[in-house]
Amino acid sequence: MSAKQQKIAVRLDEQVARWARTEAARKETSVSRLLVGILRERMLEKDAYETAMRCALARKAFLKTDGHYLSRKKTHARAHHR
Repeated sequence: MSAKQQKIAVRLDEQVARWARTEAARKETSVSRLLVGILRERMLEKDAYETAMRCALARKAFLKTDGHYLSRKKTHARAHHR
């Protein structure tokens, strides 16, 4: 089943339009399909990032601390004693 498609108009400056036509020809597709692919890829990347971020933020802390972190100096001092 195909999703409902919607037409939109896009204005591109000359250099971008030239690149889009060239890239579409290189991939043997239309500029419209090229843009759909680029936008879909960007949308999926952003959705995946946001999902991963929500998942990471929902996790409970795995260290038991009082909320204070070691200073940079103390952290490096500890690393040298190992």
